[in-house]
Amino acid sequence: MEKNFEIKIESTSNPSIIKFEANYFLTQHTSYEFDNIDQAKNAPLAQQLFYLPFVKKVYISQNFIAIDKYDIVAWEDVQQEVAAQIEDYLNSGDPLIIEDAATTTKKSPITVYAESTPNPAVLKFVANKKLIGSVHEFKNIDEATDAPLAKALFHFPFVKEIFIDENYISISKYDMAQWEDITLELREFIKTYLEDGKEVLSANATVSKKESEAVADSSFEQLDDVSKEVVNIIEEYVKPAVASDGGNIMFDSYNPDTKVVKVILQGACSGCPSSTFTLKNGIENMLKEMLNGKVEYVEAING
Repeated sequence: MEKNFEIKIESTSNPSIIKFEANYFLTQHTSYEFDNIDQAKNAPLAQQLFYLPFVKKVYISQNFIAIDKYDIVAWEDVQQEVAAQIEDYLNSGDPLIIEDAATTTKKSPITVYAESTPNPAVLKFVANKKLIGSVHEFKNIDEATDAPLAKALFHFPFVKEIFIDENYISISKYDMAQWEDITLELREFIKTYLEDGKEVLSANATVSKKESEAVADSSFEQLDDVSKEVVNIIEEYVKPAVASDGGNIMFDSYNPDTKVVKVILQGACSGCPSSTFTLKNGIENMLKEMLNGKVEYVEAING
Protein backbone atom coordinates (compact mmCIF):
# COMPACT_ATOMS: atom_id res chain seq x y z
CA MET A 1 0.00 0.00 0.00
CA GLU A 2 1.31 3.44 -0.93
CA LYS A 3 1.91 5.60 2.12
CA ASN A 4 0.35 9.04 2.32
CA PHE A 5 2.48 10.89 4.84
CA GLU A 6 0.91 13.47 7.14
CA ILE A 7 2.89 15.65 9.54
CA LYS A 8 1.74 16.74 12.98
CA ILE A 9 3.56 19.58 14.77
CA GLU A 10 4.53 18.82 18.38
CA SER A 11 6.17 21.24 20.80
CA THR A 12 8.93 20.06 23.16
CA SER A 13 10.24 21.11 26.57
CA ASN A 14 12.89 23.12 24.70
CA PRO A 15 11.26 26.17 23.04
CA SER A 16 13.94 26.17 20.31
CA ILE A 17 13.07 22.63 19.19
CA ILE A 18 9.93 21.50 17.39
CA LYS A 19 9.06 17.91 16.47
CA PHE A 20 7.40 17.15 13.14
CA GLU A 21 5.74 13.79 13.80
CA ALA A 22 4.85 11.49 10.89
CA ASN A 23 1.97 9.02 10.72
CA TYR A 24 4.33 6.30 9.44
CA PHE A 25 7.78 5.23 10.59
CA LEU A 26 10.58 7.09 8.83
CA THR A 27 13.48 4.82 9.78
CA GLN A 28 13.73 1.27 11.06
CA HIS A 29 14.77 1.83 14.69
CA THR A 30 17.55 4.21 13.63
CA SER A 31 18.26 7.79 14.68
CA TYR A 32 20.41 10.46 13.03
CA GLU A 33 21.66 13.85 14.16
CA PHE A 34 23.10 16.53 11.88
CA ASP A 35 24.83 19.70 13.12
CA ASN A 36 25.35 21.22 9.67
CA ILE A 37 24.77 20.71 5.95
CA ASP A 38 28.09 18.89 5.44
CA GLN A 39 27.14 16.21 7.93
CA ALA A 40 23.84 15.78 6.09
CA LYS A 41 25.38 14.80 2.74
CA ASN A 42 23.59 11.42 2.88
CA ALA A 43 20.29 12.91 4.06
CA PRO A 44 18.68 14.90 1.20
CA LEU A 45 15.75 16.22 3.25
CA ALA A 46 18.06 17.37 6.06
CA GLN A 47 20.19 19.14 3.46
CA GLN A 48 17.10 20.96 2.16
CA LEU A 49 16.19 22.01 5.68
CA PHE A 50 19.66 23.47 6.30
CA TYR A 51 19.02 25.91 3.44
CA LEU A 52 16.50 27.56 5.78
CA PRO A 53 18.62 30.22 7.53
CA PHE A 54 17.12 29.59 10.96
CA VAL A 55 17.85 25.83 11.08
CA LYS A 56 20.59 25.01 13.59
CA LYS A 57 20.33 21.20 13.94
CA VAL A 58 18.25 18.43 12.38
CA TYR A 59 17.33 15.17 14.10
CA ILE A 60 15.76 12.29 12.17
CA SER A 61 14.25 9.64 14.39
CA GLN A 62 11.99 6.65 14.01
CA ASN A 63 8.72 8.54 13.63
CA PHE A 64 9.62 12.23 13.69
CA ILE A 65 11.98 14.93 12.47
CA ALA A 66 13.04 17.49 15.07
CA ILE A 67 14.60 20.84 14.28
CA ASP A 68 16.60 23.07 16.60
CA LYS A 69 16.48 26.69 15.40
CA TYR A 70 18.38 29.93 15.88
CA ASP A 71 16.52 32.78 17.57
CA ILE A 72 16.16 34.87 14.41
CA VAL A 73 12.56 33.65 13.95
CA ALA A 74 9.71 32.39 16.12
CA TRP A 75 8.39 28.88 15.48
CA GLU A 76 4.79 30.10 15.21
CA ASP A 77 5.82 32.14 12.16
CA VAL A 78 7.48 29.31 10.21
CA GLN A 79 6.38 25.91 11.55
CA GLN A 80 3.49 25.41 9.12
CA GLU A 81 5.72 26.05 6.10
CA VAL A 82 8.38 23.67 7.46
CA ALA A 83 5.77 20.98 8.10
CA ALA A 84 4.49 21.34 4.53
CA GLN A 85 8.05 21.08 3.14
CA ILE A 86 8.71 17.88 5.13
CA GLU A 87 5.35 16.38 4.14
CA ASP A 88 5.93 17.14 0.44
CA TYR A 89 9.36 15.55 0.52
CA LEU A 90 8.18 12.37 2.27
CA ASN A 91 5.34 11.98 -0.24
CA SER A 92 7.74 12.44 -3.17
CA GLY A 93 9.13 8.96 -2.59
CA ASP A 94 12.74 10.20 -2.52
CA PRO A 95 15.00 8.52 0.07
CA LEU A 96 15.23 10.07 3.50
CA ILE A 97 18.65 8.55 4.17
CA ILE A 98 21.19 7.20 1.67
CA GLU A 99 22.89 4.51 3.72
CA ASP A 100 26.64 3.99 3.70
CA ALA A 101 29.30 3.17 6.26
CA ALA A 102 29.28 6.74 7.58
CA THR A 103 25.58 6.88 8.30
CA THR A 104 25.11 3.35 9.61
CA THR A 105 27.49 4.08 12.49
CA LYS A 106 24.80 6.37 13.90
CA LYS A 107 22.27 3.55 14.37
CA SER A 108 20.88 3.24 17.86
CA PRO A 109 21.12 -0.18 19.60
CA ILE A 110 17.90 -1.99 20.50
CA THR A 111 17.31 -3.17 24.04
CA VAL A 112 14.36 -5.25 25.22
CA TYR A 113 13.67 -6.18 28.82
CA ALA A 114 10.96 -8.30 30.41
CA GLU A 115 8.71 -6.87 33.10
CA SER A 116 6.15 -8.69 35.22
CA THR A 117 2.49 -7.61 35.33
CA PRO A 118 -0.27 -8.13 37.92
CA ASN A 119 -1.52 -10.95 35.66
CA PRO A 120 0.69 -14.05 36.18
CA ALA A 121 -0.21 -15.27 32.67
CA VAL A 122 1.10 -12.10 31.01
CA LEU A 123 4.63 -10.71 30.67
CA LYS A 124 5.51 -7.29 29.28
CA PHE A 125 8.47 -6.89 26.89
CA VAL A 126 9.60 -3.26 26.83
CA ALA A 127 11.76 -1.79 24.04
CA ASN A 128 13.87 1.37 24.11
CA LYS A 129 12.19 2.51 20.88
CA LYS A 130 8.68 3.42 19.86
CA LEU A 131 7.07 0.42 18.16
CA ILE A 132 3.66 1.71 17.10
CA GLY A 133 1.52 4.81 17.41
CA SER A 134 -1.57 3.31 19.05
CA VAL A 135 -2.88 0.21 20.81
CA HIS A 136 -3.38 -3.07 18.91
CA GLU A 137 -4.62 -6.38 20.36
CA PHE A 138 -4.50 -9.80 18.71
CA LYS A 139 -6.39 -12.82 20.07
CA ASN A 140 -5.04 -15.25 17.48
CA ILE A 141 -2.84 -15.48 14.38
CA ASP A 142 -5.78 -14.76 12.03
CA GLU A 143 -6.19 -11.32 13.61
CA ALA A 144 -2.48 -10.61 13.04
CA THR A 145 -2.63 -10.51 9.24
CA ASP A 146 -1.42 -6.90 9.16
CA ALA A 147 0.98 -7.27 12.09
CA PRO A 148 4.09 -9.20 11.01
CA LEU A 149 5.70 -9.20 14.46
CA ALA A 150 2.57 -10.51 16.19
CA LYS A 151 2.14 -13.11 13.46
CA ALA A 152 5.71 -14.31 13.99
CA LEU A 153 5.22 -14.52 17.76
CA PHE A 154 2.09 -16.66 17.33
CA HIS A 155 4.32 -19.35 15.82
CA PHE A 156 5.57 -20.04 19.33
CA PRO A 157 3.14 -22.73 20.58
CA PHE A 158 2.92 -21.22 24.07
CA VAL A 159 1.84 -17.73 22.89
CA LYS A 160 -1.88 -17.26 23.49
CA GLU A 161 -2.60 -13.53 22.92
CA ILE A 162 -0.59 -10.41 22.05
CA PHE A 163 -1.12 -6.77 22.98
CA ILE A 164 1.12 -4.04 21.54
CA ASP A 165 1.29 -0.46 22.79
CA GLU A 166 3.72 2.36 21.99
CA ASN A 167 6.95 0.82 23.28
CA TYR A 168 6.04 -2.59 24.66
CA ILE A 169 4.48 -5.95 23.83
CA SER A 170 2.37 -7.82 26.39
CA ILE A 171 2.30 -11.57 25.73
CA SER A 172 -0.25 -13.91 27.26
CA LYS A 173 0.86 -17.56 27.49
CA TYR A 174 -0.80 -20.93 27.74
CA ASP A 175 -0.29 -22.89 30.97
CA MET A 176 1.85 -25.45 29.13
CA ALA A 177 4.93 -23.27 29.64
CA GLN A 178 6.53 -21.47 32.58
CA TRP A 179 7.87 -17.93 32.19
CA GLU A 180 11.30 -18.88 33.49
CA ASP A 181 11.65 -21.33 30.59
CA ILE A 182 10.52 -19.04 27.75
CA THR A 183 11.23 -15.41 28.74
CA LEU A 184 14.79 -15.30 27.41
CA GLU A 185 13.75 -16.93 24.12
CA LEU A 186 10.96 -14.41 23.57
CA ARG A 187 13.10 -11.43 24.57
CA GLU A 188 15.90 -12.41 22.19
CA PHE A 189 13.45 -13.07 19.36
CA ILE A 190 11.82 -9.63 19.73
CA LYS A 191 15.21 -7.90 20.04
CA THR A 192 16.58 -9.59 16.91
CA TYR A 193 13.37 -8.91 14.98
CA LEU A 194 13.57 -5.19 15.76
CA GLU A 195 17.30 -4.98 15.08
CA ASP A 196 16.72 -6.54 11.65
CA GLY A 197 14.45 -3.59 10.83
CA LYS A 198 11.38 -5.73 10.17
CA GLU A 199 7.88 -4.25 10.23
CA VAL A 200 5.86 -4.31 13.45
CA LEU A 201 2.68 -3.29 11.64
CA SER A 202 1.94 -3.06 7.94
CA ALA A 203 0.80 0.18 6.33
CA ASN A 204 -2.66 -1.34 6.01
CA ALA A 205 -2.91 -1.81 9.79
CA THR A 206 -1.99 1.84 10.34
CA VAL A 207 -4.67 3.03 7.92
CA SER A 208 -7.28 0.72 9.47
CA LYS A 209 -6.45 2.01 12.93
CA LYS A 210 -6.78 5.63 11.79
CA GLU A 211 -10.18 4.84 10.33
CA SER A 212 -11.35 3.17 13.53
CA GLU A 213 -10.09 6.10 15.61
CA ALA A 214 -12.01 8.50 13.39
CA VAL A 215 -15.15 6.43 14.02
CA ALA A 216 -14.41 6.49 17.76
CA ASP A 217 -14.06 10.30 17.73
CA SER A 218 -17.39 10.56 15.93
CA SER A 219 -19.01 8.20 18.44
CA PHE A 220 -17.69 10.25 21.37
CA GLU A 221 -19.53 13.34 20.14
CA GLN A 222 -22.77 11.36 20.17
CA LEU A 223 -22.43 10.28 23.80
CA ASP A 224 -24.49 11.79 26.61
CA ASP A 225 -22.75 14.19 29.00
CA VAL A 226 -22.16 11.63 31.78
CA SER A 227 -20.62 9.13 29.34
CA LYS A 228 -18.28 11.85 28.07
CA GLU A 229 -17.23 12.60 31.63
CA VAL A 230 -16.57 8.89 32.26
CA VAL A 231 -14.46 8.62 29.08
CA ASN A 232 -12.41 11.68 30.03
CA ILE A 233 -11.77 10.37 33.56
CA ILE A 234 -10.68 6.98 32.20
CA GLU A 235 -8.37 8.60 29.64
CA GLU A 236 -6.75 10.99 32.11
CA TYR A 237 -6.60 9.06 35.38
CA VAL A 238 -6.97 5.34 34.66
CA LYS A 239 -5.28 4.56 31.33
CA PRO A 240 -1.75 5.65 32.33
CA ALA A 241 -1.77 3.38 35.39
CA VAL A 242 -3.25 0.47 33.44
CA ALA A 243 -0.68 0.92 30.65
CA SER A 244 2.16 0.70 33.16
CA ASP A 245 0.81 -2.77 34.05
CA GLY A 246 0.87 -3.85 30.40
CA GLY A 247 -2.81 -3.41 29.62
CA ASN A 248 -5.50 -1.08 28.38
CA ILE A 249 -9.00 -0.01 29.37
CA MET A 250 -11.71 1.37 27.10
CA PHE A 251 -15.16 2.76 27.77
CA ASP A 252 -17.97 0.54 26.47
CA SER A 253 -21.27 1.99 27.72
CA TYR A 254 -23.15 3.80 30.47
CA ASN A 255 -26.71 3.05 31.53
CA PRO A 256 -28.33 6.14 33.13
CA ASP A 257 -31.16 4.03 34.61
CA THR A 258 -28.98 1.49 36.44
CA LYS A 259 -25.98 3.85 36.68
CA VAL A 260 -23.74 1.00 35.47
CA VAL A 261 -20.54 1.71 33.53
CA LYS A 262 -19.14 -1.08 31.35
CA VAL A 263 -15.45 -1.06 30.39
CA ILE A 264 -13.35 -3.29 28.15
CA LEU A 265 -10.08 -4.65 29.53
CA GLN A 266 -7.22 -5.55 27.17
CA GLY A 267 -3.71 -6.91 27.40
CA ALA A 268 -2.49 -7.88 30.86
CA CYS A 269 -5.74 -6.62 32.38
CA SER A 270 -7.90 -9.07 30.44
CA GLY A 271 -8.58 -12.07 32.64
CA CYS A 272 -6.25 -10.78 35.35
CA PRO A 273 -7.14 -12.13 38.84
CA SER A 274 -6.53 -8.71 40.40
CA SER A 275 -8.63 -6.80 37.86
CA THR A 276 -11.81 -7.18 39.93
CA PHE A 277 -10.07 -5.61 42.92
CA THR A 278 -8.76 -2.80 40.71
CA LEU A 279 -12.23 -2.14 39.33
CA LYS A 280 -13.92 -2.07 42.72
CA ASN A 281 -11.31 -0.26 44.78
CA GLY A 282 -9.91 1.93 42.06
CA ILE A 283 -12.03 2.79 39.06
CA GLU A 284 -15.46 2.34 40.61
CA ASN A 285 -14.62 4.40 43.70
CA MET A 286 -13.03 7.10 41.56
CA LEU A 287 -16.08 7.41 39.31
CA LYS A 288 -18.43 7.42 42.31
CA GLU A 289 -16.43 10.19 43.94
CA MET A 290 -15.90 12.33 40.84
CA LEU A 291 -19.42 11.83 39.42
CA ASN A 292 -21.40 12.00 42.63
CA GLY A 293 -24.66 10.04 42.33
CA LYS A 294 -24.25 9.27 38.62
CA VAL A 295 -22.30 5.98 38.84
CA GLU A 296 -23.06 3.05 41.13
CA TYR A 297 -21.30 0.08 39.58
CA VAL A 298 -18.50 -0.70 37.10
CA GLU A 299 -18.61 -3.92 35.10
CA ALA A 300 -15.63 -5.30 33.17
CA ILE A 301 -15.73 -6.99 29.78
CA ASN A 302 -12.53 -8.84 28.91
CA GLY A 303 -11.31 -7.76 25.49
